[in-house]
Amino acid sequence: MREIEVFNETNESLDEIRELNKLTSFLADYFNLDNIIFNVIIVDNNKIHEINKEYRNIDKETDVISFALEDDKSITNNDIRVLGDIYISIDKAKQQSKEYGHSLKRELCFLATHGFLHLLGYDHINKEDEKIMFNLQDEILSAYGVGR
Repeated sequence: MREIEVFNETNESLDEIRELNKLTSFLADYFNLDNIIFNVIIVDNNKIHEINKEYRNIDKETDVISFALEDDKSITNNDIRVLGDIYISIDKAKQQSKEYGHSLKRELCFLATHGFLHLLGYDHINKEDEKIMFNLQDEILSAYGVGR
């Protein structure tokens, strides 16, 4: 059983939502994960700024924030892994896709993959962990067909 949802909480109609639905299934397959629950939520800069300030005490918008629920030992279920939520700013995704010269589809896939890896416990606080996580991101995105 997989409960993977992608929510668009913006006023924009986004064709890329279908792509994120495909990508999230691909990510679960890539890691051979069954019995999981997680969400990807598309928001605007105002909402992600609010979330970033409230939960991370950082008073600005960001591109992606992950809430890894497996880190909270009070939310455990032996049969189902409740991974958490990934919030992505559509405004930042659009801005960054232009800055980096690639499609919005590629940027959203990158941000969702980055957030998903955080849900699985990957991080980039130090250089060694960053190298591992970023190499894995590139490997996954290439396998999915949206590499650099």
